[in-house]
Parts: sequence; structure tokens; C-alpha cells
Amino acid sequence: MPVIMGTAGHIDHGKTTLIKALTGIDCDRLAEEKKRGITIELGFAFMDLPGGTRLGVIDVPGHERFVKNMVAGAAGIDFVTLVIAADEGVMPQTREHLDICTLLGVETGVVALTKCDMVDEDWLAMVTEDVRGVLAGTFLADAPIFPVSSHTGAGLPELRVALSELADTFAPKRRSDLARLPIDRVFTLRGHGTVVTGTLIAGSFAVGDDVRLFPTDKRSKIRSLQSHGETVEVSPAGRRTAVNLAGLEVEDIERGEVLALPGTLFPDTVWEVELLCLASAPRGIKHRTEVHLHHGTREILARVHLLDRDKLEPGETAVCQLRFPEPMAGVHGDRVVIRSGAPLRTMAGGRVLTPMARKLKRHTEETSALLAELAATTGTALVALQLRRAGTEGLGFARLMTLTDLESKALDKALASLCDKGGAALTDREGKEGRHYVHGDTVAALATSLAEFMAAYHKREPLKLGVSRSELASTWGKALSPKLFHLMVERLLRAGKLATEGDVIRLPDHKVSLASDQAKLRGILLAAYQKGGLTPPNIKDILEPLDLTFKEAQPVYKVLQDEGLIIKAQENMYFCAAAIKALIEKVQAYYAAGATDMGPAEFRELTGLSRKFLIALLEYLDKDKITVRVGDKRQLRKR
Repeated sequence: MPVIMGTAGHIDHGKTTLIKALTGIDCDRLAEEKKRGITIELGFAFMDLPGGTRLGVIDVPGHERFVKNMVAGAAGIDFVTLVIAADEGVMPQTREHLDICTLLGVETGVVALTKCDMVDEDWLAMVTEDVRGVLAGTFLADAPIFPVSSHTGAGLPELRVALSELADTFAPKRRSDLARLPIDRVFTLRGHGTVVTGTLIAGSFAVGDDVRLFPTDKRSKIRSLQSHGETVEVSPAGRRTAVNLAGLEVEDIERGEVLALPGTLFPDTVWEVELLCLASAPRGIKHRTEVHLHHGTREILARVHLLDRDKLEPGETAVCQLRFPEPMAGVHGDRVVIRSGAPLRTMAGGRVLTPMARKLKRHTEETSALLAELAATTGTALVALQLRRAGTEGLGFARLMTLTDLESKALDKALASLCDKGGAALTDREGKEGRHYVHGDTVAALATSLAEFMAAYHKREPLKLGVSRSELASTWGKALSPKLFHLMVERLLRAGKLATEGDVIRLPDHKVSLASDQAKLRGILLAAYQKGGLTPPNIKDILEPLDLTFKEAQPVYKVLQDEGLIIKAQENMYFCAAAIKALIEKVQAYYAAGATDMGPAEFRELTGLSRKFLIALLEYLDKDKITVRVGDKRQLRKR
């Protein structure tokens, strides 16, 4: 597996000279670097180790003015070689670089005591003892210390063996999916065009891949790839990679942007981060303090929003929110470093928990409980937590990839497990961000809400059989996606908690309840229309003897319609539903006997109706899609 080693240490302690002695590659490529004799930008090299592993090397600047460049390089390393000059010992940037590596999650490495040819044995022993004391309690507490001289070559063979053993046994934690390359260089190569470089921290890139720049979402395609000076078809995670991009100019790209596959990152202006304020920090971090945030190869101003306290003291850890002036693209588990503004100094750092967060209220029990849960939760439980937080909006598979520590196969398994146990529900199989899910608690809450809505509706509209699906969607379901609305209705129908008649939805035990006078009117109306058949009485003739207006009787008419006993053919013209059914059968038999069309005359002969009812019924048959009008004739609609 590819491995990246990075250097760290104070300015002029011989980092670049040591790398040249080990690899034969001079990492200082800029004219200004050679003129001033100091490293300004990141340098890159590689070393072929005895075991056959090609070790990538990132050389970082040691000057305090270029710490931001150092952080950009250290963000992509697997282990560190801490370089300390034997003639000077531990210096300010030695300590700061060590802090930065700690905050970035580096867990192992070696120590190189350079310039050992410039001191005597007693001095070297004293410096070694001092270094061991400084490293106590750090991740390099037990690291081997190698006195070396890049000038004479002393100690270099032993250091090479140690690096080889470390590289061969080290198993870096990298995702095989979610390909990301934080960009640290952008330049033009004659004959090729725009090239970006960086450390591929996850996934892989292949020639021909469609890619995007985040957070800008600019589009491109990979023309070619190089790794350690060799042209390759595929570059895996852990490799220093140069990507030749199509369709973009140098000015279109900024250092700090992230190259990734389309639809895999979701930039946001609010992150939740588990933040450690260094015990060595000169002061704590107050709520709303503006800081310099380093993430990957990007530096940006951010405000620290402390949610459960007013100040994060040195040595304390807290989950807080970082808010940015523009969107940032991150993934759960990413590391960040925070430096103060004046003077510039590394103060804190930690890991990203939620790279797409909603603003939270401070000093509430609910927020405090959530923060504690976020810091302690991983795996399937984290999937469930993020789904619960998403509420009715839910989350797509691609977004869940960035919000959890799970790769795609593990996430599939986690979601399947949650769905089986009722902890999640699949709402859309082909969403914009892949399969879409909501939390099981959200489904339960929506089911309760829908049942309550229907109960209130029936109480408010006792004479209505129920509510149409479209009306239900535009009222109760107006804040839901169409897929989630459909899921909820169908779930309750299958569970017998809702019933449907045609397009009307109701509670299973709901029946239209009429007052005694309305029940009496229902009987009168039904009898009148059953008797009238296809020649029903005028509404006025029915209601005038009862001293009722149509407005007063209309609710009872609606009940009869909902019950499927009468049909409204035209305004103020109703027919007995059974008579209409018999008519439709007669019309279908007419066509089945060989007729191809039917005009008003044929319809009159078939039914014996007067023009008053004839035209209304012909138009109703068209509206009910039994027939279709062609000129003055009707043909049987082909279904």
C-alpha cells in the first residue's frame, strides 16, 4: 500500500538536505528558495526502499512565516520524520510542528538528529536526552532517534532501514472510495495544459474520469496522470499525484480546492468539530473568536461557536461549530488545525464530525446531549444519528458517505440493518444523491401526525367520506417530498390504519354521520333519483316541497356522491349511479354488436331519452372516458 512520509522541524535544521541525501532529489525548486537558502513551498520526492515499496516524501518549510504551507503538506502524510539539528536542539517550530502533526492525527514516525558531525559525543548525548524529554507524552515518545549527517553520510543507512521497516509494516487508514485530492500546486505544462498536484488521500483516479473542483463545482476530465514522475492509468490513495485537467486554465483553479468525483462532496458553511485546545496554548478560545482554519491544503478564516460553554481553555476538548464565510468541502473524520490571528500560532485542532451542519442553540440540554452523542458515535449508530437529525428531509446515500466513517459496502450493510429493524426507511430508490432514506422515528412521527390530521378532518367535515389524495398532499403533506408522502400513505393503507375508496382517503372506522333531518333528506333524495333513473327530477321540484334551498341540501348531495349512489353529470343535474352503470353496459353492448360510431340520433334510439338528458349523458360518457367525440359522432374509447 502506498505510504507518504513528511518532514517536520525548525528552519535550517536540515530537512531538505536530509531528503536530498536519502533520495537524491532536491526539493527546493524555486529560485527564491535557492537564493535565500530556505524552504518556502512544499517539496516532493520519493524513495525506493529495499522491500520494494516506493515511499512518497513531502518536505515542508520550517520558517514560522510558512507554517500554513507546512500544514498543507502535513495534512497528507502517514508518518513523520521529525528533524532536529544536533547543534541547536529543540526550537520553537520543532514544538509547533510536533503539535500540528498531533492535531492532524499522525500517530508514528522517527526522529533524525541532523548535523551530528558538528558536535561532540557529550553534546550529542545531552541533546538526545533533551529531545527524549520533549517527546515524552507525545506520539513520538517511543520513536527511535537517529543521529545523522547529510554531509558525511553517517547514520543514513540505519535511518533508511528504519524508514523501510516502518513503511513496510505501516497500514494507513484510508477509504477506498470517495476519491479526494486536496490541491497544493497548480501550473501549466507545455504541450499538456493545466496540471494540479496533491496527495490522493482517499479513493483513486483513472484517466478519463469526469471530475469536479470543490467547493466551486467546476467541471473537468482527467487527461493523464503521473505519480512520482511516472505516467500511470490509475493512481490509488496514498500517492503523490499530478493530474492533467481538460477544459480548465490555471486561473480557474486555486490551491486549497479539492479535486473529486461528481456528486461526492457537499460544501457547507457550518461544520461541527471535536476541538482540542492545546495545553501549550497561551490562552483559551472564546465563543465567536475568529481564527485561521487549516483543512487539507486550504486556509480560511472561521469563527468558533462554542455551544456548551463560553471559553475553551488550554487542554480542554469540546464539540463546537465552525462557521465559514464561504462553503467548505469536508468529510467526517477529516482533521483541522486552528491558528490564532495575532500573533499567528497553532492553538487547537481536531476532527470533523459533521461537514454539513445546521446552526444549534447554545446552552440547551438538547444541544449538549447531541454534542456528546456526536463525539462518541460511529458506524451504524452514526448513520442513524445523522438520519434522525435530517428529519423529514432525509439523506441520500452520497451525502451519508460524507457524514459517516463508513465506506460504501459498510454503509449499504448499515442501512439494510436499520431498515430491517425499523430504524430507517427507504423513500426513493433513484434519488439525485442515490438511494434516499429517513429515520424510523421520523416515519413513526409522520404516521401519528397523519392519523391526527385525518381525525381532525373527519371531525371538521363529518359529511365528507374523506379527503382526496391530491388535497391531502397539498395540506398535510405540503412539506414532504412526493416520494415520502406516497410512502406514508401506502404504509398506513397496508397497515389498515387508513382506508381508500377511489381517490378518497379516510380513517377505517369513519362513517358519514348525518343528523336526523339530514338522514331523512338523504332517503328522500336517493328514492327520487332511483325512481327517476335516466330521467331524474329537477332539483327544484324535489326541494321546494321540503322548503329547502340547494345550498342547504348540498352536503347531503355530497354524501350520496361520496357513497357512490348518485353521479353528477352536469351542474345541478344528478343521476342514479345504478342507472348510469346500466347505461354504460348498454352502450358497450351497442359497440360490441358491430357499430363503429354513434350520433345523437342513434343514442336517442338506444335510450329513448329527450334532448335535455341526451346531451348531458353523451358529454358525461366522454368525460368518464367511455366514449370519445369525433366530429358529431362518438366512438368507443380504446382503453
